[in-house]
Amino acid sequence: MSGRLTGRTALITGGGRGIGEAIGLAFAGEGADVMLVSRTEKELNAVADRCRALGRRCFTGIGDVSVRADVARLVDAALRDLGQIDVLVNAAGVYGPIGPVTDIDLDEWARALSVNLLGPLYMCHDVIPSMQRRRAGSIINFSGGGATSPLPRFSAYGVSKAAVVRLTETLAEEVTGDNIRVNAIAPGAIDTKLQNEVLKAGARAGDLYQRISALRESGTGGTPVSVPAELAVFLACDASVGLTGRLISAPHDPWRDWNPEKIAALAGTPWYTLRRIDPFTIRPLKDGAP
Repeated sequence: MSGRLTGRTALITGGGRGIGEAIGLAFAGEGADVMLVSRTEKELNAVADRCRALGRRCFTGIGDVSVRADVARLVDAALRDLGQIDVLVNAAGVYGPIGPVTDIDLDEWARALSVNLLGPLYMCHDVIPSMQRRRAGSIINFSGGGATSPLPRFSAYGVSKAAVVRLTETLAEEVTGDNIRVNAIAPGAIDTKLQNEVLKAGARAGDLYQRISALRESGTGGTPVSVPAELAVFLACDASVGLTGRLISAPHDPWRDWNPEKIAALAGTPWYTLRRIDPFTIRPLKDGAP
């Protein structure tokens, strides 16, 4: 670790397990003080102990990101305990109901939208004003399967993750004058506890069941959780200054090679964004990618 986040603070949702846990540990290892948020106290405490063992301050907050009152309370606590929020990471997420649209619980579908989309919205709504006052900040959202192509039988997940990307792009435009960057990460296929739901669903999960089964049994097609965590560190530190409004695939995009010149070349282009493919979009791309 090189101390790329020394002196910075971060609020991380979904910090008790999986990708959120990996990011919390990576941030602490790079010198950041963190507040981890989750609905499960036992998991949070275990991760917090590991962060503190790295010599950093780590606070925890129990709450549901889909509940506005919880979000307000958690953000207030983070500002009080950390002093400021330099980085917001919205890593909390759920799959929602698995199966054909005509054969799912619509209340569960709406619940998934509340966690995956409204959760990041509420967090951004409450955190951004403090960043605007200091004219600095980085917000990292999480996209995923279904954001850029259909994900049958996971409609709530896919729709919410596509919406998170558009929210990311929209917020990036709104706060660019405040020196706040907003980006989204597509983490790749990570073998976390969330995949247990796919395996439990069996045939209802369609093609994804076979992919997750292979991932669980042999690691085939999987992405180490350290990869999106490393990308999150890049987006949180000064190396990514100027990069905003982008959806970045942790395992596939060449973000490790992006220096200030390449980042500047991305500005104003449709690269790494959600766009309809048409002649107006394709024409400026023919000259080559930055």
